[in-house]
Amino acid sequence: MVFAALTAPAVPHDLPAAIDKLRQARKAVILAHYYQSPEIQDVADFIGDSLELSRQAAGTDAEVIVFCGVHFMAETAKILSPDKTVLLPDLEAGCSLADACPADAFAAFRAEHPDHLVVSYINCSAAVKAQSDLICTSSNAVRLVQQLPADRPVLFAPDQNLGRWVARESGRELTLWPGGCIVHETFSEQALLRLKLEHPRAEVIAHPECLPNLLDLADFIGSTSQLLRRAGTSEASTFLVLTEPGILHQMRQRLPQKTFLEVPGQDGCSCNACPYMRLNTLEKLWQCLERMEPAIELDEAIRLKALAPIQRMLELSA
Repeated sequence: MVFAALTAPAVPHDLPAAIDKLRQARKAVILAHYYQSPEIQDVADFIGDSLELSRQAAGTDAEVIVFCGVHFMAETAKILSPDKTVLLPDLEAGCSLADACPADAFAAFRAEHPDHLVVSYINCSAAVKAQSDLICTSSNAVRLVQQLPADRPVLFAPDQNLGRWVARESGRELTLWPGGCIVHETFSEQALLRLKLEHPRAEVIAHPECLPNLLDLADFIGSTSQLLRRAGTSEASTFLVLTEPGILHQMRQRLPQKTFLEVPGQDGCSCNACPYMRLNTLEKLWQCLERMEPAIELDEAIRLKALAPIQRMLELSA
């Protein structure tokens, strides 16, 4: 007996239409982080920061969440929506910041500071979240740290640049895990200064994961969503943007009358585009809906431990 070889379905010519058809058939919601490529943002149901997206997905009646972002973001969605299927188009879409803070090494670091409250930036793995007292985002980190007991030392992980900025803004001394984002640490100060000379009336807006010397040159510092809002409320007509350039797609769509310029990386490279975010493509998005994989799975004990500091963050942010 001869069996026909199994072949994968042919990639549709019109991927957006095919994705939309599968989205409806699977009762799925598609989330896209601001750092995704424009074509993925354009087919998403929701576009935003990682926590904002996870909360939106948890509030829908969708049975499937497709998170077009990186691994820790999809994990966060699973933490908040354990009964939903959470798909990530490419499992290799990791995060240099999260990967640089392995759970076992972090546990050893915590053991060296047993009296510290542990505040972890949401850009970390579920296993690190599970070891934390409080989770924060770049938009609420300062406000949350200011609410912590003044007599308790604080350990902040995993981004040391964000931690330094939080310490400066909150007035609290923080013990920092030595992590950093490969995207936000590659911006060139020289290139920024050159752009400022070419556009003297431009406003410099920066994400707090950038190096301190870049933040010192910024007119406004904030999370990705805050940068987007600032662009809308500022009287400036030109902006020099110090964060992953995926956000420029939303800025240009919402504010076509304004000019947004990305700042090059060192040596003039375009290395400020996150290589992990860009692993997700329209074809992989279609494939994961077609195959219903790869799916994010979490140990329930880890999930519950990781959920607790997220819930505390939401309570303190109310």
